[in-house]
Amino acid sequence: MAPTLYNHGAKPGDLIQISRENYEHWAIYIGGNEVIHLIPATDDLGAFGNLAMLFDSRGAQVRRQKIWEVVRFDSFQVNNLLDDKYQPRDRHAIMREACSMVGDVMPYCIATHNCEHFVTGLRYGKPESRQVKQVAAIGGAAIAGVGILALGAALFAMLKEDDHEERRHK
Repeated sequence: MAPTLYNHGAKPGDLIQISRENYEHWAIYIGGNEVIHLIPATDDLGAFGNLAMLFDSRGAQVRRQKIWEVVRFDSFQVNNLLDDKYQPRDRHAIMREACSMVGDVMPYCIATHNCEHFVTGLRYGKPESRQVKQVAAIGGAAIAGVGILALGAALFAMLKEDDHEERRHK
């Protein structure tokens, strides 16, 4: 069962994963039903209006908002996804740092500094994005698959040519 906006079970310093239509948006819970998150200039209305602008955003703003203003009608969950890999920082230090950044404009790059990098950097002291790693892995597998197909086609053509040569010399 998905959490409700008032019964989400989040504690200050927890990561909030919001499932949008084509991607996951991330925020960090600071208590009082508020979150802090990084929003690129293209996301002012909450939904990415132009995905192409994400790759060339001039910057993103750190915002503090009520959780329901960020989540809207999307589903969300507490997801401290890297707790098995890294020790989370002290909750008070996370909240202090996050709150001190509110209003700041930061560089934004979907591949190297997105909202997931932002919140994992706050929680663990190490910015990381599993979304980006998954996309890169899928892209790498697709490229490898194309390479294998091309290699197979080239080998098949060579074998066919060799067979043709053998028949010609008989």
